[in-house]
Amino acid sequence: DALIAVAGSAPDRSVLYAVPGSPGVLERSVDLLRQREGVEVRVLAAMSFLDLAWLRLGVDPLEDGVRLIDGHRFAERAAGERGPLLVAHCHNARVLSDIKLELDLDGPPITVLQRLGLPDEAMFTVERAELDRSFTADHLTSLWIADAVAPVASELARFDGLVRLLRQRCDWDRVQTHESLTRHLLEETYEVLDAIAGLPGDGEAPDPDADIHLEEELGDLLFQVMFHSAIATEEGRFTVADVARTVHDKLVARHPHVFGGEPTGWEELKQAEKGRASIFDGVPPALPSLALAAKILGKAATLGIGLEALTGDEVLTGDEDDPNTRAGRALLAVVADARAAGVDAEAALRRVALALEAAARAAEGRATPS
Repeated sequence: DALIAVAGSAPDRSVLYAVPGSPGVLERSVDLLRQREGVEVRVLAAMSFLDLAWLRLGVDPLEDGVRLIDGHRFAERAAGERGPLLVAHCHNARVLSDIKLELDLDGPPITVLQRLGLPDEAMFTVERAELDRSFTADHLTSLWIADAVAPVASELARFDGLVRLLRQRCDWDRVQTHESLTRHLLEETYEVLDAIAGLPGDGEAPDPDADIHLEEELGDLLFQVMFHSAIATEEGRFTVADVARTVHDKLVARHPHVFGGEPTGWEELKQAEKGRASIFDGVPPALPSLALAAKILGKAATLGIGLEALTGDEVLTGDEDDPNTRAGRALLAVVADARAAGVDAEAALRRVALALEAAARAAEGRATPS
């Protein structure tokens, strides 16, 4: 706005705007000017600091899969990435501090690049914990984070390629459909839940074996997501990238309090997003009964409705003398109490039932055959 105002008041209605390096590399203001309607922008090419950075670092950015990230947007753009990263616009201690908060401080030192191509250029390493207090940053400061770990995107792309290959060359994978995979998706989901149940509780020592088990089961569940996406891709309907993009955009829209919008209720956001007439639309009736009850109770609570809504309503309650009705109301009340206490009724019942099984097995083993 300031640049446009200056140009508007100039005799020839123009202004020369200079940025360090290339105007086409991580210059948000240039991008905004080019997108602005009614403004003519002429961009002149210039050498980017990137050309010098690759030479000083001795890396090939394409071969090494380097990602270029704006330091101001590090938390968003580097989420899940583990390197190699070249982070630009690290021009003050505040930006460096924000970056440090997102890093594993036990990782290797970070290389600082400053004023490349100028007489006082500098290139040195700093420990991660000292990133925001060991040197003075300026507008020509960048960071090189060269963790020797494959980026998340590369691993997912490799996994997607494997799933596609299996669809082509494996007789079993080739004939699967969305419907035939349903049973496997359900089984893998429950195996993840079992792995989570096996994790140490609060205050208990970490269990590497339990972590490995959960990692493996999550991988099996991810395979189901990739498999369904591969089938859809073959049919020209959507890809796994579309799946990731859709859930990303949905989560951003549902968290306006995080991304600068007006705070809005979760259920209202979902209802408006899906164009549903009721907040109960989309609740899967096939959910396990306890989980279904908890979901309905939660949605009803957003309307200020609780168990009292059942009183005297024959459509909902059925025959009060029917043992099924009495048992159903009692179970619903238990689920409501569990929700009020912050307890997952499904997980709680599963845990206690498995404890009973273990006790019964132990008793079974001690029993003397007749």
